[in-house]
Amino acid sequence: MREKYLSNLKLVVVKVGTSTLASKSHPLDKTVVKNISDQICEMLDKETKVVLVSSGAIGAGMHLLGLKARPKALDHLQAAAAIGQAQLMKAYDEYFKEHGRKVAQVLLTRDDFEEKKRRANVKSTLQTILEYGAVPIINENDTVSADEIKFGDNDTLAALVTKLLGADLLIILSDVDGLYRHIGKKELIARVEVISSKIEKLACGTDKETCVGGMSTKIKAAKAVTEAGIPMVIANGKTEEILTSITKGVAVGTTFIPRSEKSSS
Repeated sequence: MREKYLSNLKLVVVKVGTSTLASKSHPLDKTVVKNISDQICEMLDKETKVVLVSSGAIGAGMHLLGLKARPKALDHLQAAAAIGQAQLMKAYDEYFKEHGRKVAQVLLTRDDFEEKKRRANVKSTLQTILEYGAVPIINENDTVSADEIKFGDNDTLAALVTKLLGADLLIILSDVDGLYRHIGKKELIARVEVISSKIEKLACGTDKETCVGGMSTKIKAAKAVTEAGIPMVIANGKTEEILTSITKGVAVGTTFIPRSEKSSS
């Protein structure tokens, strides 16, 4: 069943979490950024278009500003995001250029999806970037987002982008191998066909200083895209060649099976 949903992929949305990009010594590990960039370029070479939703800006900004804890004041959080976003894009641009590929920065707020004209404009812009052979790198526009218009996490943003574009697959890369049946035993659930209340109870949040969300937001994202007929995979972004393995149908991570045929956005 897994191979059925992971073959003939024309458009894939990849979401990379802050915890995936971070190492013990730095919130933006260039080795991880390079590995992810290399794998996406390999997908592009096989004529699979990719949209990348990447966290990491606030963590990178905190590091440059010498902040040990995530700022609580909105203006300080927005400043950290603005400073870190430049570093994030610089890193991606460097490694995609090694493959002769272009990247495009796209910063979005919830309003961009809730107002019909703006939503259509976002869709058109992303499709045009893809037609140029470039990779849109999307993040929440933390610099201007107030609490009432924030997504709250990039799992939600990735799900909205996936549905908007009618992508064939959403891949969420985290620092865990997938959804565990028993966290202590690390018993991985390979496939989820129905997101029941029992599955939802297996999810938990996060207390990491630079992160928001957690497995609970990933389950919500899975529910949103699978109800739109799109499969989703949660996997460990630090696993070697993880994107290559997923797109080849290798049994890694947790695959969420769509509930219906893919709907038009």
